[in-house]
Amino acid sequence: MIESLHIEDLGVIEEADLPLSRGLTALTGETGAGKTMVLTSLGLLLGQRAETTIVRTGAERSLVEGAFLVDPDSRVAARVVEAGGDLDDDLLLASRTVPASGRSRAYLGGRSVPASVLSEVGGRLVSVHGQADQLRLRSTAAQRAALDSLGGQDHAALCRRYAQAYQARRQADQELQDWQASAQARAVEVAQLRTWLEALEEVDPRSGEDRELTAEAERLDHAEDLRRAATGARTALSGEESATGQAPDVVSLIAYAHRSLSAESDRDPALAELAARTQRLGIDAADIAAELGGYLSALSADPARLAQVQDRRGELARACREIGGPQEQLDDVDALLAWGERAAARLAELDGPQDTATVLAERLAAADEELAGVGAELSQARQQLGERLEQAVTAELEGLEMKGARLVVELDRLDEPGPTGLESVALTLVSHPGAPGLPLGKGASGGELSRIMLALEVVLADAAALARPSTHTRTLVFDEIDAGVGGRAAREIGRRLARLARHHQVIVVTHLAQVAAWADTQLVVVKETKETKETKETKGTKESKRAKGAGQTQDTAASLGESQDDAETAEATRTRVVQVVGSERVTELARMLSGHERSEAALRHAAELLEEASMGQSPT
Repeated sequence: MIESLHIEDLGVIEEADLPLSRGLTALTGETGAGKTMVLTSLGLLLGQRAETTIVRTGAERSLVEGAFLVDPDSRVAARVVEAGGDLDDDLLLASRTVPASGRSRAYLGGRSVPASVLSEVGGRLVSVHGQADQLRLRSTAAQRAALDSLGGQDHAALCRRYAQAYQARRQADQELQDWQASAQARAVEVAQLRTWLEALEEVDPRSGEDRELTAEAERLDHAEDLRRAATGARTALSGEESATGQAPDVVSLIAYAHRSLSAESDRDPALAELAARTQRLGIDAADIAAELGGYLSALSADPARLAQVQDRRGELARACREIGGPQEQLDDVDALLAWGERAAARLAELDGPQDTATVLAERLAAADEELAGVGAELSQARQQLGERLEQAVTAELEGLEMKGARLVVELDRLDEPGPTGLESVALTLVSHPGAPGLPLGKGASGGELSRIMLALEVVLADAAALARPSTHTRTLVFDEIDAGVGGRAAREIGRRLARLARHHQVIVVTHLAQVAAWADTQLVVVKETKETKETKETKGTKESKRAKGAGQTQDTAASLGESQDDAETAEATRTRVVQVVGSERVTELARMLSGHERSEAALRHAAELLEEASMGQSPT
């Protein structure tokens, strides 16, 4: 709901603050006073297109600010956070500025956002029902949504089940079609995979074989250098002569050291420890010398073996480069073997014993069966909801002075299942007994369409309130819903707006006192003309004439709006929005009834309307 609305320099409105009721707020005022500008300001907060012509003459920009009460756990709150905005507990601030020249700017939750985000968020918070807005009722999607909303959460869950079944069926059908259409491509892929796997089998690589061959090729290519290094080391360790030929080998020297230390080790424990260490050192040196001997025995410098190794390395490199195609990056034998496992699995999928086409066809048949079952359940539920909606709305229409008219919900079976059900939903109006049912756009005038929408909103609001009570209500705006009606019909419109306001915040722009009397809050748009320098100078001579013709002049200027005098005094004209209570409200209702505030009959009638509204004395 909208908690407050602030307007600056918008059209004829210089500055206005609108204290909106949680229930029903009526916006009244003389023709041309600026009620439309109030709705325009609300439209700006809802992301509607902003024209620079709405900026008040002489002002730099127009400003509209609104405070909305929002459920912090709702999708609206989530969308605000997604857009970068913040909520103050459950309060959401939105604003729109329209400069006299340039582009407008929108703000939501303290963050600058595109106007489309305002429209997205505002569309979930506020519904506007004006003469032009009723066109949405002609949409079959809107009519289906109105019917489905009557079913509450359980019906909404059924609609989601159908949507899921429809998507599953669509996916199964697409998979089968893709499989059938790609038969030739699969045959080519099978042949290529077989060729590559046969080549891989022929090469028969081992994991890590390429790394082993690289190491072996390095040894064979530098065999003589390796032999010299190993021979020199072995000679130094355990040869008859050292590498220099001037001293015993390392093993002999260590053995000498060990004997020397062992001879005196019983006299000093420290020497005994050192003797043990030299013994271990001698053993390690002897082991190394023996291993070097084995290394030299195994060291090969066979050119034929080197050629074999190089050929095998080339074979493995070609296999990594050619097998799998250019899209694969096979850098070594391990990657090649991993590809082989994947290729074998893919070949089994494409050419295995399992009949994939049969499996996909069975899956599609199961999806068809599931969709048909859920669709039939949804159709039955809609049939029951349609009967319920017909009865409820028809009863409301009778109360709205559309006697004999009734709403008919038509469910027409589709040739094939659609994304929202097995049938189309159409709301038609039978204007009188025996008349054919016509689409709402053809069978109802603008005023009748407004009353039908009101009846729908009342019925749906009652159902929603029973299903899920909430303190964060939606805002419904009705612009001149009472066009072309009066008397008892107007009273019934007011009564139903008040009933609707039990569960929603309702704002109505009206010219009828019978409607305004039911409001919890009545706001009056007042148009005033400031005195210019010329009028002050001639005040004494023109005061009488101005006093006599004030009402007539105001009405004429408002209705015509094209006179030269009005153009000359446009900058001196401003509009205020004031809340009327008590006797002021009675006076305003009297003006709406008779056009003259001081009519005693009108004042009595106004008081009676307020009393009737407060007591709710009328059959539902």
